[in-house]
Amino acid sequence: MLVGVISDTHLSGKPLPEAVKEALCGVDIILHAGDLVEMDVLDELSGIAQTYAVRGNMDRGNAARLLPESRLLELKGFRIGLTHGSGPPGGIVERVGRVFDHVDCVVFGHTHDPVILWKEGVLFFNPGSPTDLRFTDTNALGFLELTEHIEPRILYLDRGEGGP
Repeated sequence: MLVGVISDTHLSGKPLPEAVKEALCGVDIILHAGDLVEMDVLDELSGIAQTYAVRGNMDRGNAARLLPESRLLELKGFRIGLTHGSGPPGGIVERVGRVFDHVDCVVFGHTHDPVILWKEGVLFFNPGSPTDLRFTDTNALGFLELTEHIEPRILYLDRGEGGP
């Protein structure tokens, strides 16, 4: 199973860029870790694949009212927690880690900075932001390939896969 992971789109009345839609084409499920700002983004993503989202600190209107603060999903036998995160970048892994018990992976956003970090057997995964360069110098999104184990991957939209 291939899971597309996106966060911090911050699109207010604008469509998702074509590069983002193309990157997500072919995934089985999409996870959005908050800061959609408006529900139009969720509608676009749902046209690509079944999408689960949580609200972020910048969401408003229906995105703030209808989306939960966190979700726990079981995908291919893996327990994956989905939340946005809050506060300063320092200590965010510890804060999002406290939201869930007994998970294999915590997907989060908020910092706009991609993170792949294994800590005590749990994957902490932040896909970065595919559309907003605040707090970072590159746009990115992520993938989780679920087989016998979880394989995380970041796609840097201006540089391809891998790192900066």
